[in-house]
Amino acid sequence: MPIVRSDAPPPGRLRPPGLGLLLAEARALFEFNASLLLSPLLMRAPRGDGHPVLMLPGFLASDLSMAPMRRYLRELGYDAHAWRMGRNTGGVSRMRAALRDRLTGIHAATGRKVSIVGWSLGGVYARDLALQAPDMVRYVATLGSPFANDVRATNATRLYEALSGEGADDNPELRAAIAGDLPVPTSSIYSRTDGVVNWRTCLLRPSDTAENIEIHFASHIGLGVNPAALWAVADRLAQPEGEFRQFDRSGPFAIAYAPPENAQS
Repeated sequence: MPIVRSDAPPPGRLRPPGLGLLLAEARALFEFNASLLLSPLLMRAPRGDGHPVLMLPGFLASDLSMAPMRRYLRELGYDAHAWRMGRNTGGVSRMRAALRDRLTGIHAATGRKVSIVGWSLGGVYARDLALQAPDMVRYVATLGSPFANDVRATNATRLYEALSGEGADDNPELRAAIAGDLPVPTSSIYSRTDGVVNWRTCLLRPSDTAENIEIHFASHIGLGVNPAALWAVADRLAQPEGEFRQFDRSGPFAIAYAPPENAQS
């Protein structure tokens, strides 16, 4: 009879990132400093067309965490909006109505479809919003968001369940829908060196309007300020409404991106 370690995950379960990767999340500060130093290169990204972009922070984060990305997108010509709901303490089901109201308000005020950029749990919200209101959503970009495969494979699952009052496995129908194909174009940006979220939970099914973009050596906490991630978000948002092309990994940050064929390996 084979011996099963007591700390091994059940069959079919993924492991959260190990302690080494979790401790290495401190490098997020270096990613932020790199984006400041490389700001002249970042400003060479395609200019925006002024359409609204709603920014959704990760678990336990607030609008402050996405302030650098909002500022960057505004400088490129986008109408970037904060979520204005304080600290994100979780609850995919609990937050649905408030998030849809926020999206509806921006759509009504601008008269344009809204792109949504969600970091970590914020990306799960973003995908759900696209399912709820595809007529109001132009594009979805997620950053290290655990929406697919075994969504419990994160180092924040127990805290999420304690603070949100929701189990990660609750509402399997909604969870399956969020993990499936979206009715709008979408990009999932992730890193295999994420210390909070198992990178396999970030993988969507590639299609003519969906893609995975892997960034080498990025941290989870630093994805929203990582210069290669910022460039990728700006490039994706610059696509004309109703059009989609696969991400071109050339340019000033080409070395930071993994080849697209590696996304499912």
